[in-house]
Amino acid sequence: MKVWFAASEAVPLVKTGGLADVAGALPKALGKLGVDVTVVLPKYGAIPEAFTKDAATLDTFEVQLGWRRQYCGVLETHADGVRYLLIDNESYFKRHYLYGYGDQEAERFAFFCLAVCEALVRSKTPPDIVHCHDWQTGLIPMLLRTRYAYDPGLKPVRTVFTVHNLQYQGVFSRELLKDLLSIGDDLFGEDGLEFYGAGSCMKAGLRYADKLTTVSPAYAQEIQTEAYGEKLDGVLRQRAGDLTGILNGIDTDSYDPQRDPNLAVPYRHSLAKKRKNKSALQREFGLPESERTPMIGIVSRLAGQKGFDLIGEALPELLAEDLQMVVLGSGDPHFEAMLRDASGRHPDKLFVWFGFNEGLARRIYAASDMFLMPSRFEPCGLSQLIAMRYLAVPIVRETGGLRDTVEPYNEFDGTGNGFSFGPAASRDMVFTVRRALAFYKDEAVWERIVKAGASRDYSWKTSADAYRRIYRELAQ
Repeated sequence: MKVWFAASEAVPLVKTGGLADVAGALPKALGKLGVDVTVVLPKYGAIPEAFTKDAATLDTFEVQLGWRRQYCGVLETHADGVRYLLIDNESYFKRHYLYGYGDQEAERFAFFCLAVCEALVRSKTPPDIVHCHDWQTGLIPMLLRTRYAYDPGLKPVRTVFTVHNLQYQGVFSRELLKDLLSIGDDLFGEDGLEFYGAGSCMKAGLRYADKLTTVSPAYAQEIQTEAYGEKLDGVLRQRAGDLTGILNGIDTDSYDPQRDPNLAVPYRHSLAKKRKNKSALQREFGLPESERTPMIGIVSRLAGQKGFDLIGEALPELLAEDLQMVVLGSGDPHFEAMLRDASGRHPDKLFVWFGFNEGLARRIYAASDMFLMPSRFEPCGLSQLIAMRYLAVPIVRETGGLRDTVEPYNEFDGTGNGFSFGPAASRDMVFTVRRALAFYKDEAVWERIVKAGASRDYSWKTSADAYRRIYRELAQ
């Protein structure tokens, strides 16, 4: 079976968030199950030269984008045993950042979607499935069902559309999308792109793909409600029979504390060796060195979605406890200022690194006794999985994939791999953190919780098999 993954980012080539981890790791897992996956990405200027210098040009053509005809090159490269096709147009993709260009995003990703469709037409052996990810590729299922519906070579091709985060929808004006895609008002009805007077690329994927998936079973249920549906819950309820929640995995070869070169001391099951990494991070950050002082780690985008308003309200009470906190991330200037101020007043308890550093993120996972994720919503979350892999106990809000992966510790029967709270309220978060701190003092109990987290299968194997079943169903 042949599958093309259309995505806007994928590790190891280029990454801004969790989508890249999925688009990089899932094809490898599918390959082990006999699925031939090709990942199709924009050829960003941010992709390291190591991946592009020997890339072979497979094809060049022009893409009709409204009244414009734009150059497109298709280059082939390989990484981690996976084939990549890079869609080349320097005007659109050789830029400082992947995203954030306002209404230009419509033109950039309309071009990408059209280029993928043209590459499919020109391919000698089109895939059985085109698997599209998030709004940047949401137009592909619509184009294949409309503009390219009568191409005989593409008639057998089926589409899967995965929602990684419903909040980001690619909403643009009707006039702009009509111009770029050369489409009429007929595609802007309730069953088309129409979204409160504008057009939604996310809705295009939800309406026109043959099957829909999202990244955890709980999130699949949540997005069908008004509270989490981002005004698309009605569409998702209509397509509930085609929607499947499949929990993300992580690349367990990469995220392995026994073989991670970023760590001061490698380990697998040893809390004693793990705490040596805490001592090393304390020295690196200038924090008081103590293996017994509990450390709470956070690696996150600094955003309201991630619960940083709750963290801001709770910081005075948390920093009054006997603990240390280390935070890595960037985002909302308000939250950055809040954390900068708090770390200035509590330099012995709170260290913050603004930005992102992959090696440092892994050292934080390895050093932390607990990992805090108080997200207001979380489609899946990978950080809690990585944390448990590195023997850090997650403290999370009960939402989305966090609810699916973190079982709250029950002191009466000794079950559970973490701690969780329901209401999005700082007082509930503080209560839960204090509860975790209390159990941390009991070495036997803490080892039981850590082992429960470390014992689960974090790999992509089960999830990849679920995707393969969907592909097979469509290809029959």
